[in-house]
Amino acid sequence: GKLTYSTQIGGQLSKYVGEEKAMELMKQVVDNFSRFHPHPEQIILSNPDKEPDFIKPYFGLRLFPVWHVGTDYLHEIGKNWYDYLVDNGVEFIWEHKVINIDFNKKEVLAVCENPKLAEYITYDKLIFGVGKSGIDFGKQLAEQYDLPTEPKPVQIGVRFEAPQHHFQKLIDISYDFKLYRKFDDVSLRSFCTNNNAAYVAVEDTYGNHSYNGHAKKDEAYRNDMTNFGILMEIRGIDKPFDWSREAVKKLQVNGTGTYYSPSNRIPSQTSEGDFVRCVVVDNTIPLFDALGKHASHIIDFIKDMTKVFPTLKDDWGIYMPEVKYLSPEPLVNYENLSLTRFPDIYFVGDALSARGITVSGAQG
Repeated sequence: GKLTYSTQIGGQLSKYVGEEKAMELMKQVVDNFSRFHPHPEQIILSNPDKEPDFIKPYFGLRLFPVWHVGTDYLHEIGKNWYDYLVDNGVEFIWEHKVINIDFNKKEVLAVCENPKLAEYITYDKLIFGVGKSGIDFGKQLAEQYDLPTEPKPVQIGVRFEAPQHHFQKLIDISYDFKLYRKFDDVSLRSFCTNNNAAYVAVEDTYGNHSYNGHAKKDEAYRNDMTNFGILMEIRGIDKPFDWSREAVKKLQVNGTGTYYSPSNRIPSQTSEGDFVRCVVVDNTIPLFDALGKHASHIIDFIKDMTKVFPTLKDDWGIYMPEVKYLSPEPLVNYENLSLTRFPDIYFVGDALSARGITVSGAQG
């Protein structure tokens, strides 16, 4: 529920439309979330404008506006938005899975498991916005139709968790803080910071676990924890998507993700009251097995955080891995995001290597 209002992260939106138009489109996304929000007055804007001196010796701090919608309102926003679309003539077809698209016949094939019914849908124009769970399907179509693409870097790391008080002096300046550092072929950033009522969330993608986070608005959920991703962007890896998949598999134990804490903090609870699904390990060897030399960048990042936030010490844990699967980006016409070889098909969101709600929405 965090809408990042900047072209610095989340994908190459300004590459397609320029900086001014990109910002205008992202504001439209924010306005739509406000429009369908049951309590729009509760949306908070954080807009830090100065990098604090205590950060500078160890990290850069990216500063930009972030609109905080609230995880616990997203479902209601979705329902309100859905009702609006239906009332204005949009037809939704549920419980069908699209398994093939014939780009030449302009035909979509969707199947329903119960009963086993096939739905053939023809189109004049097709917007392909499959989200994270459909990246494999997009990759399959790109290979099937030999779409020209450009490779994307690997995006992988861990979800870091600690009591909020260790980070409070930075949170007071920048609620959704972005610490970053850059090397020749690797850059690291803290990602998607959650505070106050902050919970780690398990994602099950391709049969493997990875970790993300969310924050509730309701004070009843307050746990005074902070969690954020520490993500590496690794360039120059051949077949980055396949490399990421193999790395994720190495961080599983019997299909479950892993957790490490130097002070033996136990994994936290979810907002539903269950413990976060993970297997506790007693060292970071699995991280090095999965990421090789790149794992040292994550460990060094954490060590330097203990210098910037001296009360932190060993009072933290990491859930492994956090990953953003980025398939090769199809080449599109910049004026409308249509495929260069199929001008009636438009790729948006994760299918076009966007990361995050605001950029994906703006592409749409």
